[in-house]
Amino acid sequence: MTDETAAPEFNLVLITGMSGSGKSVALHALEDAGYYCVDNLPPELMAPFIALQRQQHATHVAIAMDVRSGVSLPQVPQQLERLRHEGVALRSLFLDATTDALVRRYSETRRRHPLSRQEERADAPEQQRVLVQAIDLERELLADLRDGADVIDTSIIRPAQLQSYVKALISAPQSSLTLVFESFAFKRGVPLDADYVFDVRMLPNPHYVPALRPLTGRDTAVIEWLREHDDVSRMYGDITQFLERWLDALAQDHRSYVTVAIGCTGGQHRSVFLVEQLARGFSARWAALKRHRELDGN
Repeated sequence: MTDETAAPEFNLVLITGMSGSGKSVALHALEDAGYYCVDNLPPELMAPFIALQRQQHATHVAIAMDVRSGVSLPQVPQQLERLRHEGVALRSLFLDATTDALVRRYSETRRRHPLSRQEERADAPEQQRVLVQAIDLERELLADLRDGADVIDTSIIRPAQLQSYVKALISAPQSSLTLVFESFAFKRGVPLDADYVFDVRMLPNPHYVPALRPLTGRDTAVIEWLREHDDVSRMYGDITQFLERWLDALAQDHRSYVTVAIGCTGGQHRSVFLVEQLARGFSARWAALKRHRELDGN
């Protein structure tokens, strides 16, 4: 017999990441999705805040935390583990970007990095940190929060893409493991969020077929052309075999997300085709999401 008086599931999304990586954009996406959002909540207040929200029968809450929490940050991983044991459906997102991208954003906005000034001390004058040094320090301080979170590389994606990625992640079923298959172009850099990277640039390239050049790996003509080549089928089989060999072990290690990046030269044909096929093939057992870095922003 079903207990109709049981409390509804409490869904919590924690957004952390590098300063300037797009946490505000991600938080707005969650607000649009119906989440009650709080920015820069001190870690010491997370447990009482969540207890209050549960008393008020809230079901969808998002919290953003960053390096401004300072010495309290080491508390967060233990707090998250405690919340999981209390039955909270928790998703942790970490937004990252290359140092070059972060430096460029700070230069454009002329904002000061949260760690750009050292703490005042009587035995040393206050000194301005070099921006790159501040970013490096921030990476070190946030390393534990990055581990175990689903990482989104925002280096070269648009705000609309980031919003789309966030909404897709939070709408994925709460299975033991969520797979994210991502296509990309090597000429624009390897995604920082990739757990595994497969290089498929050695495969036959539709770019050199004039009729196929303007199309993508989602178009029927390109799909049929690639399926005619044994090397493409062999690559698909090799990637599939590798993932099938290790996904159970990753799930048993309490991994929530695994991002598999497939790269070709332009991120338009071969990598897109393989991401589509892999996501379809693995969706029967795992929650499988697709991203096409070079196409989604167009």
